Amino acid sequence: MVGPAKNGRVRHAFSVVNGGQELGPSSAPVSNAGSESGGIEFTREDVDALLNERPKRKDRFSLKEKCETMSEYIKRLKLCIKWFQELEESYLIERKKLENDVEVSERQRDEMGILLKNKEEELNSIIAELRKNYASLQEKFTKEELDKMAAMESLARERETRLEIERSQNSLSDEHGRVQRELSSATQKITSLNDMYKRLQEYIASLQQYNSKLHNDLSTVEEDFKRVEKEKVCMVENLSMLRGQLSVSKQTQDDAIKQRDALVNEVASLRMELQQVRDDRDRHKLQVQTLTAEYTTYKESTEKSSFEVDNLKSKYTELEVRCLSQTDQIKTLKDQLMIAEEKVQMSNLTTLETRTDYEGQKKLISELQTRLADAEFKLIEGEMLRKKLHNTILELKGNIRVFCRVRPLLADEDVSTEGKVISYPTSMDALGRGIDLVQPGQKHSFTFDKVFMPEISQEDVFEDISQLVQSALDGYKVCIFAYGQTGSGKTYTMMGKPGDQDQKGLVPRSLEQIFKTIQSLQPQGWKYEMQVSMLEIYNETIRDLLAPNRSSSDMLRENGIGGKQYTIKHDANGNTHVSDLTIVDVCTAKEVSYLLERAEHSRSVGKTQMNEQSSRSHFVFTLRISGVNESTEQQVQGVLNLIDLAGSERLSKSGSTGDRLKETQAINKSLSSLSDVIFALAKKEDHVPFRNSKLTYLLQPCLGGDSKTLMFVNISPEPSSAGESLCSLRFASRVNACDIGVPRRQTSMRPPDSRMSYG
Repeated sequence: MVGPAKNGRVRHAFSVVNGGQELGPSSAPVSNAGSESGGIEFTREDVDALLNERPKRKDRFSLKEKCETMSEYIKRLKLCIKWFQELEESYLIERKKLENDVEVSERQRDEMGILLKNKEEELNSIIAELRKNYASLQEKFTKEELDKMAAMESLARERETRLEIERSQNSLSDEHGRVQRELSSATQKITSLNDMYKRLQEYIASLQQYNSKLHNDLSTVEEDFKRVEKEKVCMVENLSMLRGQLSVSKQTQDDAIKQRDALVNEVASLRMELQQVRDDRDRHKLQVQTLTAEYTTYKESTEKSSFEVDNLKSKYTELEVRCLSQTDQIKTLKDQLMIAEEKVQMSNLTTLETRTDYEGQKKLISELQTRLADAEFKLIEGEMLRKKLHNTILELKGNIRVFCRVRPLLADEDVSTEGKVISYPTSMDALGRGIDLVQPGQKHSFTFDKVFMPEISQEDVFEDISQLVQSALDGYKVCIFAYGQTGSGKTYTMMGKPGDQDQKGLVPRSLEQIFKTIQSLQPQGWKYEMQVSMLEIYNETIRDLLAPNRSSSDMLRENGIGGKQYTIKHDANGNTHVSDLTIVDVCTAKEVSYLLERAEHSRSVGKTQMNEQSSRSHFVFTLRISGVNESTEQQVQGVLNLIDLAGSERLSKSGSTGDRLKETQAINKSLSSLSDVIFALAKKEDHVPFRNSKLTYLLQPCLGGDSKTLMFVNISPEPSSAGESLCSLRFASRVNACDIGVPRRQTSMRPPDSRMSYG
């Protein structure tokens, strides 16, 4: 029906028209490195100068010069936009890289923190155990030191006692010598006491032997005590016993001292007796007997002291062995304590190093976050400038936007992988915008503003046109129409599936968005009035789908002479009026939904071999919006046209006969007229045949005026429909290359007797 496009253009998606939102990754055009922008860079001053530039022409009425100037200006704007797209792409890559670095750093920081925490817990437990062991060892060591000091003090006291005993023995020896001399002189004087003197000499000799033996024992004990003093070993468990034994020894020594004193007294008495020998012989005998008894007692006490010394020696040996073992144990514990202190020192060093690494990682994360924030700020700033440039381009070009949607295969349309005729290129410049149709021996490639694959939902489709619908509230004329062969999914795209919220079409979703936006604008002082009309063009005849008391006879009269004659008129402002058309004032989305259901039941449908319930007419839904801001006194007038065209089909394939045949011929004629209009617009001919069909005449402001226009081309992936799909894609490509007027806002007040326009 339409020949292939000569010059396929790279198009931008229409979701950012009129200050729209940012494009998604699948719909944003991608600039290639080494493109036209090349090594050129733009500054903010360059961009502002480019935006504020006004074309200077020598001849104001020369259209050729105007077109050349605008083409050159558009070319520079394209170059600037491509540069911004490449800059945005680099920002996105850098942002993603920074986010990955931040995630890796945070993950490493978390792992390091967990490792550090575990290490600290382990070291704290080790330190606590070591401190506990150290405290117990310190306590034991202190106790041993106290015991050692007590033992040394007791040994010092014993040594002093031993020295006193030695001095007493020396003085006693002197006294014995004097007694011997006195006895020898007494023997000379008293011959009668020779026997007694001999016995006394023998007694003194035995006493001297006993004293010498006692000296030897004391010297042995003194050597033992010296050895004990040199080794300085603690006696912990037997200290109390040693103290008791020392007290007993001390008592024994006291007794010996007392005995010595008694002996001294006895010697003195002997001297007196020697002087009075003859008078006091009996008293001397008694004294000798007393001395003999005391000697026996002293001998027994000496033997007892010797036995106790032997016990002390054995106990000392045992204590020495125990002290050596405790010394070894203390040495081992000191070594363990030293090792533990080294471990604690090493762990402290490791903890310090870990903390240093942690601080470094934290600082790196902070730097990365700062760089990420800077990159995000630059990205947002560049995106705002890009949107401004993009909207400027769209307003300057004013081209018709074209979206392509491929419906999914039906249950009875089983196609193998080898039999697929539709494919989607994956290159960066055509991702989400390109579509390939393969016929035997030939591949046809097309590029549109957006290509929706079969799995794309209704919600995703509407998201890309939501900003275009918003333009109607901003005072623009907006037209969205669906084109394609019968059974390609046009009505599903526009109206959706009744009763299913997830499968609602563009019409109900657009109405929901408009009423929701109106409610959000009320606090800002905006008030809106809306009017709805719906019609269909059936067999080149206009039918009012909202006419009251519409009956079958009325439908018959509309085809004949007796019915209402609806005429299309265009005024000087580019508004379109249909005479005698029913216009309904609406306030809520429910009212519009009710009118849509009513119009749906009145629409002409029929059964063909290609579709069980095929639309046999062109359906036109029009919503006129009038808004007033009471605070700023700003007034806007917008129009939203949503059109579901009838499907094109071949007579040989549809099998239409009778009324279906007439309907098919009328549909194909109107679509052929639409194709002629598109060809004329593409070639920039002086005469565009809008009047050849009521459809093209109704759409004249949308195709050749100042509207924002979007066409959905719907195609079927079925191999048997490849021919019709190719014709539809070629026609859509031709539409995409058309240049129309620049969209402008309608700010004039609505006249009291105004009718619904289709501009």
